[in-house]
Amino acid sequence: MALRIVATHPDPALVTLPWHQPLEEWEGSFLLELPRGLSRHIVRFVRLDGHVYAVKETRESIAWAEYRLLRDLRRMSQPAVEPVGVVTGRETTDGDDIEPILVTRHLDRSMPYREIFSRGVRPDTSPRLVDALVVLLTRLHLGGFYWGDCSLSNTLFRRSAGEFAAYLVDAETGELHHELSAGQRQHDLDIARANLFGEMLDLQAGGVLSEDVDALELVDGLIERYEQLWAELTGVEDFTTDEMWRIEQRIKRLNDLGFDVDELDIVTDWDGASVRIQPKYVEPGHHSRRLQSLTGMDVEDNQARRLLNDLDAYAAANGLQAEDPALIAHRWLTQVYEPLVATAPPETLSLLEPAELFHEILEHRWYLSEQAGHEVELFETARDYFARQASRVVGAARTPPAEPVSREAPEEDFAR
Repeated sequence: MALRIVATHPDPALVTLPWHQPLEEWEGSFLLELPRGLSRHIVRFVRLDGHVYAVKETRESIAWAEYRLLRDLRRMSQPAVEPVGVVTGRETTDGDDIEPILVTRHLDRSMPYREIFSRGVRPDTSPRLVDALVVLLTRLHLGGFYWGDCSLSNTLFRRSAGEFAAYLVDAETGELHHELSAGQRQHDLDIARANLFGEMLDLQAGGVLSEDVDALELVDGLIERYEQLWAELTGVEDFTTDEMWRIEQRIKRLNDLGFDVDELDIVTDWDGASVRIQPKYVEPGHHSRRLQSLTGMDVEDNQARRLLNDLDAYAAANGLQAEDPALIAHRWLTQVYEPLVATAPPETLSLLEPAELFHEILEHRWYLSEQAGHEVELFETARDYFARQASRVVGAARTPPAEPVSREAPEEDFAR
């Protein structure tokens, strides 16, 4: 059987990998030792021409199904890893068949949850990871995706302005529908609850999570947080026509959760006495889209929220509120953000992306100002941060940055 590689973003270097060997036997300088989560399959990481890929051996039907599903999720702008290709027709030099491989692009500056806990965590880290998982699951459900195996193990996490952003990394059991029923969502929640409870107990057994953490309370919090978020994003609200201000209030609550309203379904009674409002479609990333429109920066939503707050404070401090927002943003970008990032040592930027670094410095300024009893200047704060704090940043990702690529490209089929 001829070796076949079907790839969305074909990298000629893929052909050079030892596809005639089982994955567990691979050796060479192309291999990378990166933190990985638990998996029922063999997974290795490789670096080719500046790009880092995850390669997973699995059955052919599963590889194709997951590849197509991940492509669909990416088209829908869902937070999932990027599929690169499927390799089939693998044989040893003796002619024995070897399982096909699914290739995905490694998510830059991300970590599995075990790596986060192994480095030592604060007591509030577990709830923040659960919150990130809740937001991920809610987004997927809104898009009609049934996960079937929601867990921390099947998720990668990025730091985002003191919080975490979660990404789906394993869609093997997933299904994509036009819309999920309440029963499908509940079944996904039941699976998530059981998986999370087992993962918390496993961490405690391994001594990396305090015995003081109530695992049952934590997983119950996942269900409660999901139901609150789902109700806020999809719930129908009735009010009288003299309470129209509540529409703006509802939109603001959605924005504060990091979601935006693309369309509202407003239905009035025949006599116009009451109004029913329901967001028909909600899309995450309100703050990141606003920051991108003002500055061109593409960052996580929590990071964007923090940067926008600093931008607004800059405008107020300089009496610029009446100026054009784009002009204010340009001045802030060129006079504050870019000059500050430029002062960072190279080793610090290799650990933290610029937006997260800026957030860290803002946090550091808050502590310095509290100690000093007055506002500490930002660039003075940065110098102190680089001298005392940067080397102690906990949880920075180890993955070297990869070259940017376009999100979608035609598939190509090439063989060796």
